[in-house]
Amino acid sequence: MTLSVQPVGEATPPTRPAREPLYRVEVREVSNRVERFLQAFEAILRHTNYRALLDLYARSRVKCTRCADVCHVYHVTRDPRDVPCYRSDLLLSVYQRYFTIGGWVSGLFSGEGHLTEFDIDEMMDSFYRCTACRRCTLECPMGIDHALITHLGRYILSEMRLPPRALQISSREQLEGETGNTSAVPLGALKGNLEFLEEEIEEGRGIPAKLPLDQENVDYVFFAPVSDYLMEADTLMGNALVMHAAGEGNNWTIGSQNYDAINYGLFYSDWILERNIKRLVAEVRRLNGKTILVGECGHASRSAKHFVPIFGGPNPPPVINCMELAARKFREGKLRLKPRAIEGRVTYHDPCNIARSGWIVQQPRELLRAIAKDFVEMSPRGEQNYCCGGGGGTVSIDEMHKFRMEIGGRVKADQIKATGADIVVAPCANCKKQLRELVQHYELKVEIKGLHDLLYEAVEI
Repeated sequence: MTLSVQPVGEATPPTRPAREPLYRVEVREVSNRVERFLQAFEAILRHTNYRALLDLYARSRVKCTRCADVCHVYHVTRDPRDVPCYRSDLLLSVYQRYFTIGGWVSGLFSGEGHLTEFDIDEMMDSFYRCTACRRCTLECPMGIDHALITHLGRYILSEMRLPPRALQISSREQLEGETGNTSAVPLGALKGNLEFLEEEIEEGRGIPAKLPLDQENVDYVFFAPVSDYLMEADTLMGNALVMHAAGEGNNWTIGSQNYDAINYGLFYSDWILERNIKRLVAEVRRLNGKTILVGECGHASRSAKHFVPIFGGPNPPPVINCMELAARKFREGKLRLKPRAIEGRVTYHDPCNIARSGWIVQQPRELLRAIAKDFVEMSPRGEQNYCCGGGGGTVSIDEMHKFRMEIGGRVKADQIKATGADIVVAPCANCKKQLRELVQHYELKVEIKGLHDLLYEAVEI
């Protein structure tokens, strides 16, 4: 059922002091933003299955604020607007007012509850103050997924061209740019870097491990965030060495027509999410591969694992994360590791996108306990871990640096400091970037590394 939108009156004056915007858009068509918001919301409801979920959430929201106890942003600000259920209510109240019969009739007679320009501004701010870590979802007694509501709010804003410019540019570059990846890395540069890393492995470890390109009929087609090819050489060399040592050196490949695992659709638009999943699957089909092997990237792993079965067409390829594969090979005795090879105290940061659901929690710990002399846990850990502070795509938005350092990441910085660790293993490209900035900002005396950085040092051949 589609309900007509009632005329919108003058914006009501704000009842709360405005906050400094987290980001700015170049063009703000103020005169019709409310109408555009409602039109985009209506179109999404018409073409997706969000309505049933919103009906449930709108009826069951209780605003008990238990989610506030576990939100790392609210822990720092103590601002009621940062409570997850408050944020969710911004969108649920619009849904109930304009897209349910009861809300529409009530608004018709009372004249209250109209969406205003101030409401749009508040949603633009609030939906990007959430790092979509989903920790609050574990605590909600009604089972409301506040991060999913944040995602839907961002989806609506993206249809209005109102999300942060950095995400818009990266997505356009990946989907329509000449290079087809978010960092605009040309194929020639990729090839040169792979050859250089192969030489580094042979020189450093004396092993002819390869980073193969466009090998057909292999079991694993490898996708890493393209930023890894520029800034995470040790992680990629670890990937190559693990595959070689586990007997899979000739059974995996990187694809030349799509070598970027990043999927910003998970952060703000289902339409972009679907298109990137289809590109991922198309590259596997082109190479006649069997399995999608995702590198050390939390959001890329989650988007592939959860959405390849949905958007990947008939008989979609299975998805496995490189840490899962390494742990499996280790258990099978096919990957030999030097016990206690890593000096110093090591701790592990659980990326929200792979740990919150309990998917990848024990596998990296199994490997780290095998190779580290002194492994310590953060508290809390695993499914209950704290976000790095740069989740939900916020780490790629330079305008949000102050927020990420002083609000989003403060709890994580304190958590790291409490471990006394020398090395923090963070198997996620976004987490690594955020944590390295936190280390600099808070002057923490730790190194941030990927799991495969340490496996590179510990693999026995």
